[in-house]
Amino acid sequence: MIKDNQRIFNRIHLLLDAFIIAGSYWFAWWLKFKSGLIDYSMSLPTSYFRRVMYFVVPSYLLLYYLFDLYSSKRASGRKKEFYNIIKANTIGCLGLIVAMYLRRQTHFSREMIFIFWGADIFFETLMRNVIRYLLRFFRKKGYNLKYVLLVGYSRSAESYINKIRLNPQWGYVVRGILDDHVERGTMYKGVKVMGVIDNLQMILEENKLDEIAITLSLKEYGRLEEIVAMCEKSGVHTKFIPDYTGIIPNKPYTEDLQGLPVINIRHVPLTNTVNIVMKRMVDIVGSIFAIILASPVMLVCALIIKFGSKGPIIFTQERVGLHNKPFKMYKFRTMYVQEDKEEEDKGWTVKDDPRVTGIGRFLRKTSLDELPQLFNVFTGKMSLVGPRPERPMFVEQFRETVPRYMIKHQVRPGMTGWAQINGLRGDTSIEKRIEYDLYYIENWTMGFDFKILFQTVFKGFINENAY
Repeated sequence: MIKDNQRIFNRIHLLLDAFIIAGSYWFAWWLKFKSGLIDYSMSLPTSYFRRVMYFVVPSYLLLYYLFDLYSSKRASGRKKEFYNIIKANTIGCLGLIVAMYLRRQTHFSREMIFIFWGADIFFETLMRNVIRYLLRFFRKKGYNLKYVLLVGYSRSAESYINKIRLNPQWGYVVRGILDDHVERGTMYKGVKVMGVIDNLQMILEENKLDEIAITLSLKEYGRLEEIVAMCEKSGVHTKFIPDYTGIIPNKPYTEDLQGLPVINIRHVPLTNTVNIVMKRMVDIVGSIFAIILASPVMLVCALIIKFGSKGPIIFTQERVGLHNKPFKMYKFRTMYVQEDKEEEDKGWTVKDDPRVTGIGRFLRKTSLDELPQLFNVFTGKMSLVGPRPERPMFVEQFRETVPRYMIKHQVRPGMTGWAQINGLRGDTSIEKRIEYDLYYIENWTMGFDFKILFQTVFKGFINENAY
């Protein structure tokens, strides 16, 4: 029944898309040639534009299919759908321009094509969001629901139930859980353990389920093949939710080695050569620009430090960087020169630390002491954005006590980072910092870097945890 409803819905969706594509096309034609709002000289008959439309509509429907715009909207994101609409329309319009060029049809209005591009994106997005709203409204009311049985009580089963409870608009209802090691009748947020896994065959024969979600714990993966075969024999749609929390990232990077699926434990976009080059170019240009822009401020800071207390202007300290290699990181000196080197390296600076000079306290609070690191960025030891580097003594300590700590060294350390703009500086949780660092590493894009740099300007320089 659910599958039949999905087929009907997809057919209606196709008809609506065809109507909107054609409507947007004629709207663009009317705005260009008939509205009187745009100057034009009509050089092609209306019949020609009509013939082109017969080619455009099916081509766009194919593009929408290729860009995954007909997948279920139960848990799909609006942002991803919007980007796919833009990409499909952009390729479609470029294809139309190329087709006109190959046909040597120079009189087909490029302005009309551009208007069509914008109109179709707008109306497609509007229509799909209306459909999304209506579907979620009816699902919240108890219609168009999918009934799911979980096989295996595990962390992934609990996470799945949590997500469904937080998103009733998805329309999923968990009937229960089957597990061999948890007592029957055990409840988790309203979902009951109904029995053992061997009861699955009997439940499948009742034919009252829309989906089976296999949520076995790691220790029970030996039964996975048997359970999958049982589910597929019944014809019930089956999905596998691995119990890999904390081991494999939320967005695993998969490879196909001639038919052999491979899941990488950690997806690091900055291991890609193109990404590395792009980020390095931004670092070089950005650091040069920032050095020039900040040079008057750095000169003033240098003079104040020089005449404020005895000692060097620049303080260098060994930190651990890319691929665990140590490097000398530069900072403006903010402390009195310590006679005892061990005292200097004893730990993080704490609030009201007596080692910090008066001007040093201001420099730390405003992050101006970090400006010399622009030269570290220029020389390639650091990046403008990345996980903050740490001293070797702490790296050795944290690698044994903080899970996944060493992953941060797969990318260049940064002057600012995702953890820092979220307030994780100074004497704050290392575990929480690593959580934010790993999110940055696994989800890196150039746009993400620019977002962090932009937010650093407004809330990253001054921080209550910077002593």
